[in-house]
Amino acid sequence: QEQLVESGGGSVQAGGSLRLSCEGSEDTYYCMGWFRQAPGKEREGVAAILSDGTTAYRDSVKGRFTISQDNAKNTLYLQMNNLTSEDTGMYYCAGDLRQGCLALVGKWGIGYYAMDHWGKGILVTISS
Repeated sequence: QEQLVESGGGSVQAGGSLRLSCEGSEDTYYCMGWFRQAPGKEREGVAAILSDGTTAYRDSVKGRFTISQDNAKNTLYLQMNNLTSEDTGMYYCAGDLRQGCLALVGKWGIGYYAMDHWGKGILVTISS
């Protein structure tokens, strides 16, 4: 059973940085992404990356967050800079082993929520 495990969360002050990592055992994800859910709000897509390196970002994180992957380490990253209180929430890593996700992410970007593998989430808290 494939598992995705997030790490790197924590609490920082506004303006600070964090790097989230997500380690998986499969090396053939066609699509991967980071999602987050703030208290009392719905889950939202943050960033996505395809197997060809194509990326997509939520407008509010463009220029501040960078998604990347190290295929040799089967690890997905999310570098988060200039954090604000609006970035507070549970962050989830997700991956899709189905090639069909390429077209769906291509169409919906970070709005594609139906990835077939999810981590349990990690908490990010930004204090002002």
